Amino acid sequence: MNKYAIIVAGGSGKRMGTTVPKQFLLLAGRPVLMHTMEAFYNYDKNISIILVLPANQQEEWKKLCEKYDFAIPHKVTLGGETRYHSVKNGLGMIEGDGLVAVHDGVRPLVQRDTLNRCYIEASAYGSAIPISDSKDSVRIVEKGGASRALDRSSIKLVQTPQVFRTKLLLEAYKCEFRSTFTDDASVVEAAGHNVHLTNGNRENIKITTPDDLIYAEALMQARQGERTSTEL
Repeated sequence: MNKYAIIVAGGSGKRMGTTVPKQFLLLAGRPVLMHTMEAFYNYDKNISIILVLPANQQEEWKKLCEKYDFAIPHKVTLGGETRYHSVKNGLGMIEGDGLVAVHDGVRPLVQRDTLNRCYIEASAYGSAIPISDSKDSVRIVEKGGASRALDRSSIKLVQTPQVFRTKLLLEAYKCEFRSTFTDDASVVEAAGHNVHLTNGNRENIKITTPDDLIYAEALMQARQGERTSTEL
């Protein structure tokens, strides 16, 4: 079955406090986005990777690919007004049936096991949404400012890649845009389909703040250390 990966990378450096888009910030000596795409390529070199980038970032991406000798095959398409529109543009690049993952460009620490599980379970159930458990106690704030505790065991933190059968996701994205669309699972649910949850990996964080980048750097160094030890 054909595998596709739409990598959505339309972020800015606003919350990072930098003018450099967060997907271009350096992590372990290379832009974050390159690590993200490499995770998919290393999992399956036959995956068709579609990168969604704003028009004003595409030239810089070309320069970075040359600078870091980044040669992983991929296609580039334009980002949209919102994430929904960006994903829809990415879907327009798909040629043929199969499975499609939609992944945040700033989640470089997704593990091979997570990718494998998501693709396999999406093939079986139509969709696979990776999640992790909440470590913290959780409360919801009601109108008026009052709050109440929720059962932490019933709260799941949603990650990407969210993987779907291509026909299912293409059909779901025929829905008109709604402000309540926070991810692809919400689009699929709005189209009348249930989504299947599966285990993600806890370190599969979305890098949006300076603290996230520090944490990702430490995890990346730890992984490299583990590889070196194994090789020895």
